Amino acid sequence: MPHAVSPLAPTSLAELPEIAGLRIATAEAGIKYRNRTDLMMMVFDAGTTVAGVFTRSKCPSAPVDFCRANLAGGKARALVVNSGNANAFTGQRGREATAMTAEVAAKAAACAPSEIFLASTGVIGEPLDAGRFSHLLDGLAKAAEGDRWRAAAEAIMTTDTYPKVATRTVEIAGVAVTINGIAKGAGMIAPDMATMLSFLATDAPIAATALQAMLRQAVEPSFNSVTVDSDTSTSDTLLLFATGAASGRGAPAIEDAGDPRLEGFRAALGDLLLDLARQVARDGEGARKEIQVTVEGAASDQAAKRIALSIANSPLVKTAVAGEDANWGRVVMAVGKAGEEADRDRLAIHFGEIRVAVDGERDPDYSEAAASEVMRRAEIPIRVELGLGTGRWTVYSCDLTKEYVAINGDYRS
Repeated sequence: MPHAVSPLAPTSLAELPEIAGLRIATAEAGIKYRNRTDLMMMVFDAGTTVAGVFTRSKCPSAPVDFCRANLAGGKARALVVNSGNANAFTGQRGREATAMTAEVAAKAAACAPSEIFLASTGVIGEPLDAGRFSHLLDGLAKAAEGDRWRAAAEAIMTTDTYPKVATRTVEIAGVAVTINGIAKGAGMIAPDMATMLSFLATDAPIAATALQAMLRQAVEPSFNSVTVDSDTSTSDTLLLFATGAASGRGAPAIEDAGDPRLEGFRAALGDLLLDLARQVARDGEGARKEIQVTVEGAASDQAAKRIALSIANSPLVKTAVAGEDANWGRVVMAVGKAGEEADRDRLAIHFGEIRVAVDGERDPDYSEAAASEVMRRAEIPIRVELGLGTGRWTVYSCDLTKEYVAINGDYRS
């Protein structure tokens, strides 16, 4: 049953322009869902480079293993994504399904299976019958067009209530290049990265090694800093493709991630990834509020991140936000249990612009009415000052509501 669109959904979706060297097609394969698209294929021109990061789960899906093996080649000619079935914990049958899909896709794209990338999202443990959709790939490759980004974002959704899309334009050596991105994810979302799929593409001519270095850096403050429910998926996949088509307009080929000509591109990539990551957090299953947890004054950035995650992942903090209760004592609890250095008597806590606690006790000017007003907002900033060092990090999350339980209680039904 489709879920109501999240109240935190964007008021309008970005219009993603075509990217030269890339074409997209979608289809209704009926893998799990009916009367909606659940299969997406991207086809790339020869010479397209690729970078990727994946789940750190010790139980990765068959497509994750397949992509990791192909990533070493640095070249891509097609991407095939299905929703409704994760092809995870499916043993030999899962590996056979990826091999079959890759072989058919390679034939359709006139390339080697090593240039194919795959992703699957949905139920874990159910065998994926690639025969239900592999026969569609040749037709998809032939029908693919450049203006199908919105359709691609819709085809990869599972419990998402809206498609996640973003685009940025930036210059490299005076030549405009575009970065487009789509993502899916609403539950089983925690760093490393999530039941999250995200696919980005650019027409910039950037070598695979440079793409990889930039992606690894950009993912830390974005997708690796978003959490809905603290659960890390078997399937999360983030792939970045560079068709290089902008070289025809004079964009220089870049081999090194440290090249100063990439400064604007690197910033735009990070901004786009954070945009998509926040869209995922704001579409958390049953979510009604976005929570932004910033920890400052930690012993290190990494310590700040661990404490911020402890707060953002706390069911007690998340339910307090859902109930619009300014219960800062639960934030104190989450700081204390994080396992990082903290001094109770230096601690200060802010809800929005309201300081609710300072120096290890309630702020002497604390106002329940003012704090409650902050909690009624759609975005709840929680800021913690530790007073120990210069470490700082922000994590993005959402509240925990009855709807989350309802959605996940009947997910396989």
